[in-house]
Formats: sequence, C-alpha cells, structure tokens
Amino acid sequence: MTSKRERFISEENDELKRIRERKMTELMGVAERKQEMSPEPVHVTDASFDEIVSKHQLALIDFWAAWCGPCRALEPRIEDLAKDYAGKVFVGKLNVDENPRMAERFQVYSIPTVLLMKDGKEVDRIVGCVPKDYIVTALKKHLG
Repeated sequence: MTSKRERFISEENDELKRIRERKMTELMGVAERKQEMSPEPVHVTDASFDEIVSKHQLALIDFWAAWCGPCRALEPRIEDLAKDYAGKVFVGKLNVDENPRMAERFQVYSIPTVLLMKDGKEVDRIVGCVPKDYIVTALKKHLG
C-alpha cells in the first residue's frame, strides 16, 4: 500500500511540475507580447538591436542622445507613434552615447535619426526633427 501511495504522490508532483512549467512559459510569452505591443517606446541597445529588428516585421528605431535638443523635441512624436501603432509597429529608442556600435554600423552621423527596419533590413531613414505626419507617411508606405 505504501508503494501505491508513493507512486501517486510522485505522479502528482510530476503533474504539478508540468503545470508550473507550462504556466511559466505562458507568462513569459505574455510579458514578451506586452513589450512588443507596448504603447511606449522600448529601450533598445547594441546587444538587443539585431534580435528586436529581426523579430518584428516593421520596427521604428529612434537614434537619439540626452544632450540633443532636437532629439528632445522629437520625443513626444515618437511616444505618440508608439501609442498610435501599438501592435502594428515596434517603436524603440537607442541612445547613441550608450550604444555607439549600432550608430556606427548604420552610419548615423546626425541625430535624431529614425530608421525604419522591415524584416531586419533598413528600408527608410529620416534625419532631423520632422513633423509626426512625415514619419506617419513613411510608416504607411511600409505597412502596405
């Protein structure tokens, strides 16, 4: 009888372990989707850039710096775009002072620079503090 009871407890523990693992996987997926669907720009780094742009069909990445006045002026427009296109376009911000490799790789010599990345490749570039409608027009062209 002890053997039957021990086997039952062992099977119950295995089942609880499987349920726990499945729930953790689901929760991790929800957290990732929340970040992808975020109504706010997501912080992008040299280390995360390639993974992010390859994972999203269309990504808008704002190359900026804290000391840059035009970057600060563009910031509310980027935040609005993140809200307006949540779930359709990944919107990220990359600080060029903290992440110089990506700025060098994409030859970003002036900031703010906004790159539109489609399927991991640069498809459009906007340099300077431009009106929101200018960026929207570029986005619509690539949303197709």
